[in-house]
Amino acid sequence: MSVHIVTRRDFLKSSGLAAGGLTLGIGFGAGTALAGDASAASETELNAFVHIAPNGDTVLYCGRCEMGQGISTALPAAVADELEADWSRVTVLQGDGDEKYGPQGTGGSKSINVMFTPMREAGATAQAMLVTAAANRWGVATERCYADNHVVRNRDDERTLGYGELAADAAKLDIPETPKLKTPDQFRYIGQPIPRHDMADVVTGRRTYGADTRLPGMKYAAIRHVPVMGGSVKSFDAAEAKAMPGVVDVIHIPRFENAYGSLGGIAVVADTTWQAKNALEKVQVEFEPGPHGSYDSKAYKAELVSRVEQSCEKVHERGNLAAAFEAAETRHGATYTGGHLSHSPMEPMASTVWVREDDVEVWASTQDPAGIQRTLGAYLERDPKSVIVHVMMAGGAFGRKFKCDYVQEAAALSKAVGAPVHLTWSREEDTRTGYYHSLSAQRIEASLDADGNVTGWLHRAAFPAIRTTFDPSVERPSEGDLDAVSGHPYGIANMQVESGLSPAHTRIGWYRAVYAIFYGYAINVFTHELAEKANKDPLDFYRQIYANSTNPEQAEQVKRSLGVLNLAAEKAGWGREVPEGHGLGIAVHHSFESYLAMVVHAEVDGEDIKVHRVDCAVDCGLVLNPDQATAQMEGAVMMGMSLALYTEVTFRDGAVVNSNFHDYPVLRAQEAPPEINVYFTNTDARPTGLGEPGVPTFAPALSGAIFAATGVRHRDLPIKPMTV
Repeated sequence: MSVHIVTRRDFLKSSGLAAGGLTLGIGFGAGTALAGDASAASETELNAFVHIAPNGDTVLYCGRCEMGQGISTALPAAVADELEADWSRVTVLQGDGDEKYGPQGTGGSKSINVMFTPMREAGATAQAMLVTAAANRWGVATERCYADNHVVRNRDDERTLGYGELAADAAKLDIPETPKLKTPDQFRYIGQPIPRHDMADVVTGRRTYGADTRLPGMKYAAIRHVPVMGGSVKSFDAAEAKAMPGVVDVIHIPRFENAYGSLGGIAVVADTTWQAKNALEKVQVEFEPGPHGSYDSKAYKAELVSRVEQSCEKVHERGNLAAAFEAAETRHGATYTGGHLSHSPMEPMASTVWVREDDVEVWASTQDPAGIQRTLGAYLERDPKSVIVHVMMAGGAFGRKFKCDYVQEAAALSKAVGAPVHLTWSREEDTRTGYYHSLSAQRIEASLDADGNVTGWLHRAAFPAIRTTFDPSVERPSEGDLDAVSGHPYGIANMQVESGLSPAHTRIGWYRAVYAIFYGYAINVFTHELAEKANKDPLDFYRQIYANSTNPEQAEQVKRSLGVLNLAAEKAGWGREVPEGHGLGIAVHHSFESYLAMVVHAEVDGEDIKVHRVDCAVDCGLVLNPDQATAQMEGAVMMGMSLALYTEVTFRDGAVVNSNFHDYPVLRAQEAPPEINVYFTNTDARPTGLGEPGVPTFAPALSGAIFAATGVRHRDLPIKPMTV
């Protein structure tokens, strides 16, 4: 996943504003609506994000993709703050796929830290232009005017002009070179718990998701994929399916050799989804498994364990590990494993595509509209700019909807039948033919001196890297894939990091928190084990190991890691008495430029594990919206608890064995912790990642709580795997 840093000038240029003036030709996707009675033709566009109608009603566009994380409220609210807009007069709309909105790929917890400043500048620029337009109208210096809650005021005589009255004049002005941004004490919306702009539509069922798209003459499709990566359709008999009512065609979709391309399969296009689904069940298909037809994930996990328990390829070394191990008072080693994970968003893959002679129009739940344009451009041999992408609300994604194979399939079907085609994968197809989080094995060995200080650290890891999806020749994690280990804030003086052979046998993709899931688990649980060896309380041991960090360049990381660790421990009452069978566990991890610590209070009764309370301390810099940020953390706890306890995808004979939530269980509402407390450090530092850092800390904290309650140490995830 590439990350783009946006400068103000480049951002304004990409928005079509380098020369100033009014920009026309804005496209609107299905289901959009403008503020008040304004129409697209009557709106004035001050920049890509700010549109003002003659009556003053304002539309703010969000270029990043909304998946439930609240980004379409947080970023436009930052624009509104700098614009000095009246939030009650603002309508927020999702921007279509267009480079004028800046980088739209939404993942890696990068939306806020990449787009926060550029969007503030978009608001501040528009505000300055409105103030100048008012000053020109009154014939006074701009310093004698100021913006205030959707009007510009004259300091001398209290005259006012509304934004709607000024917008057309403002659009003719040059863009200010250096728009003045507010200081934190001046914020009106930034840092405040503003309700989601679409909350009413979400809770009443009026929000339109990708699966809700409806067009005149649209056909519906159901698909069955080749179950094994690299396999193919050997033969199929569609005679019975084609004879069924409403069936338009049965179509073979070949594998598209593209990182975002279809695995290949058989699809039925019909007048209704129900007809397509029923007809697909009548298609007799024989698949050729291909080179990965013998893949067995449990056997492969054992193979990775055997590899990391012997020397692997060295990718990082510092100090003298051999000498540290030789002089050690105590040495300890342990191996940690985790299985494949499925994203399993509540809305499976869904898109509608209309391939026409001169252009292509897409309505899709997506995290990457530009990826859709590139992929369909390559598949249809067209200019990617001819692909119009309407970005729909996604009912969950977690990294899966960065890959647009489901859109390429809908395009193939639309091209074949000459009509718009709506394709929604079944839950079974979503579970069995996705892009999966890597299974992994890690071996850690460390040395302690007589005072319990960590003097040496050996870390071997083997997992199919995400890069294998883009380059199948990749056979092991790279140095970059392992820099979360080599650059860990512990700053161990004597360290060696090694990469184990681990080619991929299925498609590997980004999953919420990505590699931090298994790094956070292994490093924290191993730290707990070292604390036990040193006969120290885990919290005290964390403090000691951070205090001994040897890299002065990591001083800030150490300080902030300790800050959240101490805050979580204080709020949770670390060390308090708990009933028999109960335990407290603690973990801390630095990922996505943020720092997060968690204390879990769990009860263990035989095989039953109940989580009573979770305390999270978060340092992600400036928090734009505390309510939404808290919701993100609560969601991370729920997801982290699912993957800690239950979730694992099993492959056998090359194919996924799981099929739905009955054999790939996610956390149920009645299992949710009754108390989740979230504490933010509330700094004015640059905002950093939030959506993902909460996931990797839950499992090791739970593991520590289980150990405190029972004396049983878990080194494998999930803790309670389901046999399938």
